[in-house]
Formats: sequence, C-alpha cells, structure tokens
Amino acid sequence: MKILNLICLFIIVSLSAQTHRFIYELQLKMDSTESDYQKFNMILDINSKDVKFYGRNLLIADSLNKKFGNMNNKHVDMTGQIVKRKINTFDNENFINIKFGYYSFKTHDKIAWNISNETKKVQNYTLQKATATFGDRNWTAWFNKEIPFNEGPFKFSGLPGLVFEIYDTKRNFIYNLVKSQELANIYPTEDFLESNFANKAIPINEKQKQKLLLEFYNDPFSFERTNFNKNNSNLNINIGGKEIRSIDELNAQVKSMQEIIRKYNNPVEIDKAIHYKN
Repeated sequence: MKILNLICLFIIVSLSAQTHRFIYELQLKMDSTESDYQKFNMILDINSKDVKFYGRNLLIADSLNKKFGNMNNKHVDMTGQIVKRKINTFDNENFINIKFGYYSFKTHDKIAWNISNETKKVQNYTLQKATATFGDRNWTAWFNKEIPFNEGPFKFSGLPGLVFEIYDTKRNFIYNLVKSQELANIYPTEDFLESNFANKAIPINEKQKQKLLLEFYNDPFSFERTNFNKNNSNLNINIGGKEIRSIDELNAQVKSMQEIIRKYNNPVEIDKAIHYKN
C-alpha cells in the first residue's frame, strides 16, 4: 500500500484547518469477469459539519471553470460513488448522473464492523484490521486509531479511526489512502457535487432511481429516436462518431449500448444492482 505526503500525520489534524482532505486511489473492475482495473483519484473532504466523497476530476473541472470564469469544463462521474453526509452519521445523500439528468437519493448505511486485534505497519503508521459485510460484499479495512476521524472512503465510516485501506474479498474495489491536505476554509462543492455544473440534483427515492435506470436501458437513445421519428428523411444522427441514417441502424446502436450496460453492471452495493434483461 502506498501512502504519500501524509503530512506528519496531522500534527496532524490541525485545529485551524476547516477542511481535512484525504485523497484515495480507487481501483475498480467495471466488469467483474475481467482482470483489468480502472483507476480513479477520489477525494474525502471532512469539515466540522459534513463529509463528502467524490472524484478528483470533478474538482479539476470546477477549478478550471472558476479560474477562467465559465462553465465550459464539465465532468460526468463514472464511479457511482458521490456521497455526502453529516459528520458522525450514517445517513448518506447519494448523487448520480442518469443520461441528461442529475439526481440525489438518501440512504441509511450503518456498517456493523468486526474489529480484529491484528495490526500491520505501513511506513510509520500502525493499522488495525476490521471486517464487515456491506452491499452483499465482504470487506477488509485497515484503519489508524491515531487519526481522530471515524471516516473512510465512500460509505465506509464508523471505525475508531481513519480508514487507510479497504477492499472487498474478490478485490473488485480497492481503496488506498495516498495523500492528505489541510485547507483553511470549508471547500465549496455546490457547483459540482450538489449540482453537476449548473444541473442541480433532483431528489428521488430508490424506486424512482431504478425506474430511471431501467428506462435508460430500455431505450438509451430515446431523445435521438424522437428526433429521428419527427423527420427521418433529413436527419443524420451522430452516436459515438457513427452517422445513423435509418431506424435499423439506431436499433443496432441501442442493442450495442445495452450490451455495454450489462457488461459494466458492477456497483459497489451489488444488493442494489439492477438485473437487466437481454
């Protein structure tokens, strides 16, 4: 496990800092049947009120927009792991992109940890082992008691110390703490977390979320289909660089997209996975 730039571990947790930022490397398998990993840098921001977990690419796009005074830089999360919660609670607000919409839904995610006496040394830090079942996956976490945050990446909170490393037993998801920062202010996220670059999150529930995802799966190019049906004699549709000139070509693209959705249907919480039909 690599831990970089963990500033003297927090003389660590500076009392003057308003945001304690921890950066994790996330390795995940988009397709559980393959051996290849996608890698993402994820940010865990902790302040006196909130805990937020989101992709670093969202932060980069927002920083560029603020620097140049526009909203031209946008990013769509590919991990499905944007969450926000009040500190020291297990009530998460989850954020998700579904086609052109951006949505939020609430979940209660208390994890029953089994803390082991087993420890290991990583650089100068003593990490203690804990295990749990969450989202129908079995997890192993390594946390550090000396850092007084009962937090970790995504929804993995509730341990007596910061999570440095966590992975499921099949190693579909591997999180490693790689860096920390202390920010003087509470970092504003309203432009890219609570909203997705001017697209404010619409509150929904779990049932509505599943309905929206199924609707997208059943016809991922419904908008293009509507335009095609209005004037199919003159309309050329471009999907992924391919010109679509007939309804048969559009239907072929639908089938191709459905195959991709089924292939990459490997969420962290597999108990909430949608079972798409061929």
